[in-house]
Amino acid sequence: MPNKDLLDNIKKLRELTGVGFKDCKLALDESEGDIEKSVEFLRKKGIAKASKKMSRTASEGLSLVKENNNEISIIEINSETDFVAKNKDFISFCKELSEINFLNKGNLDKINVTQMGNGNFVKDNLVNLIAKIGEKITIRRTNFFNNKQGLNFFYVHSAIEKNIGKIISVVKLEGLIKGKNDEIGNKIAMHITASNPLAIDKEGIKKEIIDKELEIIKAEITNSGKPKEMADKISKGKIAKFINDNTLLNQVWIMDPKKKVSDILKENKVDKEIKVLDFIRYKVGEGV
Repeated sequence: MPNKDLLDNIKKLRELTGVGFKDCKLALDESEGDIEKSVEFLRKKGIAKASKKMSRTASEGLSLVKENNNEISIIEINSETDFVAKNKDFISFCKELSEINFLNKGNLDKINVTQMGNGNFVKDNLVNLIAKIGEKITIRRTNFFNNKQGLNFFYVHSAIEKNIGKIISVVKLEGLIKGKNDEIGNKIAMHITASNPLAIDKEGIKKEIIDKELEIIKAEITNSGKPKEMADKISKGKIAKFINDNTLLNQVWIMDPKKKVSDILKENKVDKEIKVLDFIRYKVGEGV
């Protein structure tokens, strides 16, 4: 007779995949009790139900940020519906995960095998939560900003609780002095949240993105009936605007449309030039 742990795992796997008892037991035997590997085993066997929950799109959820001693971690955990994102069990799981993310400096591999308060690994509690709630839940992405250079700032848009929301931005700035001009840091983070830049400057935008945009612009102009010579000239102006609109330093400052972000950095200089060293923006579900 199967032992209790095996029966519990079979139950989890059945709830997760919709597959029968016998196939779940076989999968667990073949995968040495590993739930994730068991799901993979069942999918490889071609059992359609095995991907019942795992193949759904998880584009809702929460982003969370944790700050301590000028270090900041950020994490996004996705669910299928916003209803689950408001579930107390889901929020509690996310909060503890945010703490674990900070301790592991954004290393997702380490996070998955970290023990949580109940003694189980993160990856096992994730499976349990999926089984309990009945939706696909994924730890989508993580990041960490250390305190070795510059000052770190963050902004949470429409926070549902402290440091929890749907859009969070983190920025690392060099040249700020605490108590003198560091208040601009949170404003830059707010700007990033609102304006969604692709990069700090032109050099940060991947060439394939610019090439693709240029291709679309040229095709649009050509299809409008304009001659090739004119299309080339117009496309140069349009791609320059695209770069300005999508690079942080060249974007119009959200608090004063007559200025650019680069102007704001110059205006707030005290002793040293203010430089943007890095930034990241998480919008829940973006790109899923």
